[in-house]
Amino acid sequence: MPLIELTTVIHAPIERCFDLARSIDLHKLSTEGTEEEAVDGVTSGLIGMGQHVTWRARHFGVTQTLTSKITGYEYPVYFRDEMVKGAFKRICHDHVFESSGDDTIMKDRFEFESPAGILGVMANKLILERYMRELLTKRNAVIKEVAEGEMWRAVLSRR
Repeated sequence: MPLIELTTVIHAPIERCFDLARSIDLHKLSTEGTEEEAVDGVTSGLIGMGQHVTWRARHFGVTQTLTSKITGYEYPVYFRDEMVKGAFKRICHDHVFESSGDDTIMKDRFEFESPAGILGVMANKLILERYMRELLTKRNAVIKEVAEGEMWRAVLSRR
């Protein structure tokens, strides 16, 4: 099962980074090009413990839906989202936040399992691991840019 781990240092308070990471509106900003939209559950603002969101997006030319639920939550240091319905066999994404002086260290631990047995394993190695890493890296860059600038005020005002 592929595991992607990323660390991003953000010059902003931990609470701001935590809230941006669970913002549906920021997620939409970070997925430009995939026509991604929240279509059920929490569709704007901040998602919290026990809540779910269903996303519809276009990846590899195919429109797909994926529902994830927040299954772990400790403000402002940790939350977990897990796929409960979608094309993958399994997705589990841990978000961990640590304060370090005036910075926040944001860590992602993203595990996924593709369906289709050996074909899924081959797809992981050939395409999906790199594709998912790029999506997460882009998302983290957007969180960093928004958190370190003034745009965070507009994004988080949509609570």
